Amino acid sequence: MIRIVVRMIPIFAAGLLLASGPARAEGWVEPEARCDGNTRQIVDCLIDRSAQWEKRMTAAYEQALKDANPEQRPKMLLAQKLWFQYRDANCEYYGHGPGTWASIQAGYCMKDLTATRAQELESATEKH
Repeated sequence: MIRIVVRMIPIFAAGLLLASGPARAEGWVEPEARCDGNTRQIVDCLIDRSAQWEKRMTAAYEQALKDANPEQRPKMLLAQKLWFQYRDANCEYYGHGPGTWASIQAGYCMKDLTATRAQELESATEKH
């Protein structure tokens, strides 16, 4: 079960990158509620929270690209590509750890890194 979750990280991330929506649409739920339960419930919760943060990140990224001047756009594209590579590799590291805790660590890694990037991009777009 753990290996399946870890192998799904790049697929999960790629799918979410294609999905976009308004950063703070009506009905938006802050993805900060605690994930509790058994391992499967925690992992499912973390996948859901990561998806919420991914939507926010995608919307902020798209806005940052719109706001960027022509010289900045290639750098933003490269930075985002490299950020995804870092996030996925880093979280896969945790996912290959021992026991069922590894899938939970990988899930928190995805959620936390994606939340941080979303907030970074939102902060950059709020300055314009």
